[in-house]
Amino acid sequence: MRRNLILNRFYKLDQRSQDYITTRVNYYNKLGKLDKVPIGKKPDGTEMVFLKDLKLGAVLDGKRSRSAHVFDAYEYIRFFNKKYMAGFLFGDITYIPQTPSFVKSRPIEGDNANSIILPLGKNRHFTFVRDNRKFEDKKNMLVGRAFVDQPHRIRFWEMYFNHPMCNLGNINHNLGIHPEWNVEHMPIDEHLDYKFILCLEGNDVATNLKWVMSSNSLAVMPEPRYETWFMEGHLIPDFHYVKIKADFSDLADRMKYYIEHPEAAQEITQNANEYVSQFRNRRRERLIGLMVVDKYFINTGQKRSLKKSADNQIYTR
Repeated sequence: MRRNLILNRFYKLDQRSQDYITTRVNYYNKLGKLDKVPIGKKPDGTEMVFLKDLKLGAVLDGKRSRSAHVFDAYEYIRFFNKKYMAGFLFGDITYIPQTPSFVKSRPIEGDNANSIILPLGKNRHFTFVRDNRKFEDKKNMLVGRAFVDQPHRIRFWEMYFNHPMCNLGNINHNLGIHPEWNVEHMPIDEHLDYKFILCLEGNDVATNLKWVMSSNSLAVMPEPRYETWFMEGHLIPDFHYVKIKADFSDLADRMKYYIEHPEAAQEITQNANEYVSQFRNRRRERLIGLMVVDKYFINTGQKRSLKKSADNQIYTR
């Protein structure tokens, strides 16, 4: 009953709000109508499980689920029949599963319809800031703190650790190489003293991208390869963030341009702030998440539509 009350809020909204929500729901969940529920383990090891088995410590897809992502998924799954079945992949997912599965992250490129995004890892990923410092008053440098344990991050640090325009540090002291990179954690507030903040993807997305884009500093990164609930695939280079080449070779030139053109930098921070603002409406975010899950069970043939003709239009736009 409570689920239906929440879902019915959609039909009471104006057309513009409905169109916005519909676009996001169908972006996160691109799954079309299936002839039958895809029961059974697929060659990649993925499979559908009963919702009643979704709990911390349960064995899902051959792995014991210890992730806090289980709690975030349960926030939405708990509204549905425990006899329904769904695929779940928790953690940093960088491939497209053969079983339609709820994930935190997915590749932007390719047919990613089997990767249904939910806002998992919210406490870590969806942190925003209030930045009262003006861009022009910040340091003309780039700051970066990260677990430097992926080849592309190691390459970036090798290129720019000693660069006069960069303040870089590795907070993963178990790396075993370049001990001179090791530093302690830097609070977010100290990052905001810099005009440029590095947002380099790790295992999947750049965790800090959300709070950087809510600040008056510029996010600096190559075009993203993966996306989450933040819809990184919708970000526009040099409109929402400062794009650098995949080989990082143009970093200094890109920074110098925005130091010399602060008005261009401020346009980007304004665009980024506006983009972030759409995720601050908790009531709407909850509705969107519930509709993403609702579409999953309708299109896998496990649930009837709340309003059949209307839902068919919503979930296929």
